[in-house]
Amino acid sequence: MKRNRVSLTLVLLALLAVLVAAYFAAQHRTRSTGSALIGGPFHLIDATGSPADDSLLKGHWSAVFFGFTHCPDICPGTLQALGAAAGQLPTGKAKTLQVVFVSIDPERDTPAVLKAYLDSQNLPVKVVGLTGAPDPVKSAASAYRVFYAKAPVASGDYTMSHSTAVYLMDRRGKFSRVLAYGMTPSEMAAQISDAIDGL
Repeated sequence: MKRNRVSLTLVLLALLAVLVAAYFAAQHRTRSTGSALIGGPFHLIDATGSPADDSLLKGHWSAVFFGFTHCPDICPGTLQALGAAAGQLPTGKAKTLQVVFVSIDPERDTPAVLKAYLDSQNLPVKVVGLTGAPDPVKSAASAYRVFYAKAPVASGDYTMSHSTAVYLMDRRGKFSRVLAYGMTPSEMAAQISDAIDGL
């Protein structure tokens, strides 16, 4: 019985050592990069049908959001919240902000569909709509650690399950912070303002 307890103790200590080593390795990686591994190159098509890449993030603060035009609530709600947040920012900060909406449903979201959808949102902030072929969309989503998947519905059609976070990127196109789903426009505005101020 005593031998079993000793063996169990040794196993637990070994497991603890592995966990501690993994923790410190993760801390070292985080410190060495200086930022989360979110964002990166992408090559898509904008709502006018023109090629677009990650250079469009340079020189702006960008709220990058992945969604789809047939989304019943999360996507339009998030876009409206971002628009309201922009309306609460001082003029100088509002002018440097753009919303980048990336469709994860390229099968239905052609540039024309995307343009009509974003125009209908009537947002008081610059909005860039992006779509593309399935592989480039998948690559962009992967760069931003975004999950999405097609989900059949009873009518025989489909919807899309997807991540709901908004990624705030700085003027260099680098990740700044997450604007979590469910934030109020005031909370979003405060986070954006703090990020621009370097807080």
